[in-house]
Amino acid sequence: MNTTTRTRRWGVAAVAAVVGLGLAACSSGGGGSDDTSTGGSGGGNAKASCTNKIKKPDATKVTVWAWYPGFQGVVDQFNTTHDDVQVCWTNAGQGGDEYNKFSTAIQAGKGAPDVIMLENEMLPTFETLKGLADMSQSGATQDLKSKYTEGSWSDVTSGDGIYAIPVDGGPVGLLVRKDIFDKYKVKVPTTWDEYATAAQQLKDAGYKGYITDFAPNTNSGMYALWSQAGATTFTYDAGDPTKVGVALNTTETNKVLDYWNQLLGKGLVGHENASTTDYNTHLVDGTYASVVAAAWLPGYLQGMSGADKDAQWQAVPLPQWDAANPVQVNIGGSSFSVTSQAKDKKAATEVAMGLFSTDEAWKIGIDKAALFPQFNQVLNAASFTDKKYPFFNDQQINKDVFVPAAAGYKGFQFSPFQTYVYDQQTQAFHDMVTKKQSAADTLSALQDKIVKYAQGQGYTVSQ
Repeated sequence: MNTTTRTRRWGVAAVAAVVGLGLAACSSGGGGSDDTSTGGSGGGNAKASCTNKIKKPDATKVTVWAWYPGFQGVVDQFNTTHDDVQVCWTNAGQGGDEYNKFSTAIQAGKGAPDVIMLENEMLPTFETLKGLADMSQSGATQDLKSKYTEGSWSDVTSGDGIYAIPVDGGPVGLLVRKDIFDKYKVKVPTTWDEYATAAQQLKDAGYKGYITDFAPNTNSGMYALWSQAGATTFTYDAGDPTKVGVALNTTETNKVLDYWNQLLGKGLVGHENASTTDYNTHLVDGTYASVVAAAWLPGYLQGMSGADKDAQWQAVPLPQWDAANPVQVNIGGSSFSVTSQAKDKKAATEVAMGLFSTDEAWKIGIDKAALFPQFNQVLNAASFTDKKYPFFNDQQINKDVFVPAAAGYKGFQFSPFQTYVYDQQTQAFHDMVTKKQSAADTLSALQDKIVKYAQGQGYTVSQ
């Protein structure tokens, strides 16, 4: 289950800074008084020089933290086309580096930007910490819903609140080494039962690799597969932030984890951690015959070293538990939030809504950053759906797999302490692999640990 993710593992400091705040931090935040060093009216609390050039110095300035590749081009395009507001952009670090700085600013009550790029799975955490503003109070309305995919809009809203504007997502498909399946005369699977059969057939036919890898640090990838089987692992509402539901040990989660544990027991899948140098090489050198992958992964595969020069890749829909009733899922995705420290929340909301709202900006996002748009105007445009990918022998992988998957995704709820969950989950899966534990025992222990943690942080927990 090569659910590779762009999210890097958080360092211990980041986990302590964000997760350790708990509900006690809900009263912190609020606006500080520091102005932006770039001059002009407006601006946020983050004192930072702009990476980009401000084109209209007298306009209101909105500070933005983001780490998208090629993002300066998007900022320049926005600033060129806006007279009333200008973006002052800083790359404050990727993933945990940025989150650590943001959590420190929340604790201090100052130092946050006006607008921040966040991975969607982190929104509940920062909602709980009172770090994010409800943009429905500053210009964003539910009318925006029709501009984005259903799942991405669900991911950034909570009740009537709008806590982010969607940017990219990771609808999931299966990337297969067609040459390997063809060589061993194995049919490319469409269901998970067929996938297990194909794994055994490949091995029996003499294939020395594995059909895929079960990475103990799979993180959000497992939640996608649990969701596909009908699991609702967490419930949370920003309007009632002291309550959380935890359901990690259910019929659905056991079904999925036991499936992979059985493949592990038969030696049909690997079990190395994702996102290591060796792992990345194994994705492309023939060690694995398939990859459960988000839509952004194809843009990264072609740059990985050690690739098999004779490889023939093909994208196909994600295998299903019930072929007659397919369920689409998502791994990853990011958005722009307005922080609670933004001085001019209306201007900040205008920026969050506007940065990736044009074809020009999205051309940069797609070509330079391998982003998969959640903005329907771009997602459904022929220039995107019909795009041919040389790495896949000119297959139109968006049309064939990822656009339908994006359209079918309905959204998913993460917990307000997701980094702690990931840390414990990784250890639990590692123990399952190395100590040959059952899926049932693994999930029972994980459920108990997460519930105990949530209660210790002051949450009322339903199970």
